[in-house]
Amino acid sequence: MFSKNTILAAAIFAVLPMFASAEQGITDTSVTFAQVAALDGPAAALGTGMRLGIMAAFEEANAAGGVHGRMLKLDSMDDGYEPDRSATLVKSVVEGGNHIGLIGSVGTPTSSATQPIATEANMPFIGPFTGAGFLRDASHGNIFNVRATYAAETEAWIEYLVDQQGLQNIAILYQDDGFGRVGLSGVNAALEKRGMSLAAEGTYTRNTVAVKKALLSIRKAKPDAVVMVGAFKPVAEFIKLARKMKIDAEFVNISFVGSSALANELGADGEGVIISQVVPFPWDASIPVVAQYTQALAAIDAEAKPGFVTLEGYMVGRLAIEGLNAAGKSLTRESFLSAMGGLEAVDLGGVTMMFGADDNQGMDDVFLTRIAADGSFTPIVSAGGS
Repeated sequence: MFSKNTILAAAIFAVLPMFASAEQGITDTSVTFAQVAALDGPAAALGTGMRLGIMAAFEEANAAGGVHGRMLKLDSMDDGYEPDRSATLVKSVVEGGNHIGLIGSVGTPTSSATQPIATEANMPFIGPFTGAGFLRDASHGNIFNVRATYAAETEAWIEYLVDQQGLQNIAILYQDDGFGRVGLSGVNAALEKRGMSLAAEGTYTRNTVAVKKALLSIRKAKPDAVVMVGAFKPVAEFIKLARKMKIDAEFVNISFVGSSALANELGADGEGVIISQVVPFPWDASIPVVAQYTQALAAIDAEAKPGFVTLEGYMVGRLAIEGLNAAGKSLTRESFLSAMGGLEAVDLGGVTMMFGADDNQGMDDVFLTRIAADGSFTPIVSAGGS
């Protein structure tokens, strides 16, 4: 016969492992990630798009039994695309101890504020929606990128505009912060490589659509093309005003703009606008990962339309799942981080991410698309046929 005290002690001992494993977002039956991103404001389409894509990947895995028996969960928090708010939220995630890692953040200025916090806490920082170079420093040990850099995107712009189309007068509109200046630096480097310089520059303040002053300054240069590093609402405002002023130029945007959001915002004014992309064409079902994404997206939201942002979110989710699979059943944040760091070739089906000891960026691909009259997208085939 056991005493009541012995039985009580045994009962407490039995549940202690459950409480212990609940730390860092991990229980025997679930694992929870945190997303701190813009869910409201001018960049909201990016945060909500990334969330939808990640959730499509997670629910696809959950429908198949989860990962090592654990269901995947995502807690999303709105930072409004403001660095201070983002930093406060990430600190609360770190201190709360209820999440295995951060996933699907949005933006360069916000990542600049939050990545050091995550790195100091040794918290995984997976798939940020930005091509900023500082996130490509693999020595941090906790950052895992999916997409190509902004430098690669801006080089692709200038290669197309100058080398292929023969345009000479290139102007730039950029957001006046770290994100915009990264794009500016990339454009300057690409032009300098060709013995050229910008014809004009214009800026606007983050989370505003105050672009008229920039437009009037750029118009004076009579540009052949205006390359743009910004969010979709101010960029759309700029293009609409430029169309009214009969400015005859190519308008070229970075992937961060959010292609579908920009096309929707522009309406008829969108025809011909160019956007660089860093993930496969979301309507090409001949690519296995795209076909899987299309099914997973429809399963989570029958009304959702495929797009570049949600596809990127899906691929980010799939990358996290690869890490969880590699970490095994005895999951801790440390084992997950180690497993993510050990990933090399991650085959998603027609697309392979490649990582290494000094390479924390899975893909390098960049291609250009153009908005068609009906708001859809068509790939621009380069002179080289790629």
